Amino acid sequence: MSGRRRAAPIRGYGITGWSRAFVSVVEAGADHRHITGARRYFRDRHVDALVIGDGTITSAVRGTQLDPFDVILRTRTVDADTVVGLLRTTGDVDDLLALARGEQPAGLGNLIAPTESADVESSCTCPDQAPRCIHVLATAFEVAAEVDRRPTVLLQVMGTDLPALLGAAGGGDAEPSDDPSNGDVLPEDFYGDTVVLPPPPPFPAVDALTELEPAALRTALRASGVPATQLAEAFDDLATFYAELKRRT
Repeated sequence: MSGRRRAAPIRGYGITGWSRAFVSVVEAGADHRHITGARRYFRDRHVDALVIGDGTITSAVRGTQLDPFDVILRTRTVDADTVVGLLRTTGDVDDLLALARGEQPAGLGNLIAPTESADVESSCTCPDQAPRCIHVLATAFEVAAEVDRRPTVLLQVMGTDLPALLGAAGGGDAEPSDDPSNGDVLPEDFYGDTVVLPPPPPFPAVDALTELEPAALRTALRASGVPATQLAEAFDDLATFYAELKRRT
């Protein structure tokens, strides 16, 4: 048994579009030294007690002192009704269903994700006076990694959630349309439990045995182990079974 220690798995963030959008806003204005140091903190798991609330993120980051530094991020929150209204305007209400499937639709992302540095305010108890210290950046990287894993985390970061958006989409002021193909609102019977389906189209009656190629059928029967002397009997058995099957259906 080898005593060699296995290397820790490499951690990543900013893999998806929504995650990169969040990170790029927080990194704006930060210098290379702070970003590099924050990446090392993220890789070595210096961020503890990460809590993502509605528009507020808190964490404790282990730094160069004995006690960890307390970090707070506050975001410019979004309004669910406003977001849904804009999705209706652009015809992208189906983005909510895509998000429910775990996707990151671009149209919804453009409305939810922060777009400028002022959208994310930050504070830290460390003495660093930089606009974004290492501890703030490391916390942002942890949040981005969570968004990579679960896109709905970005909704919470920006002060809303998927149920609120779906509720706004289903209870909007717009008059419901009689056309089920209208994608402006989500249907009340989303799974179609009460939908009456049309009857299946009629099929012409076909006698399967008469449609089979006799030579191919004999070959198949021989391959299944039926002796050549019993092929006629096997044909008769198939006809009997098929007649019974048609009777039952």
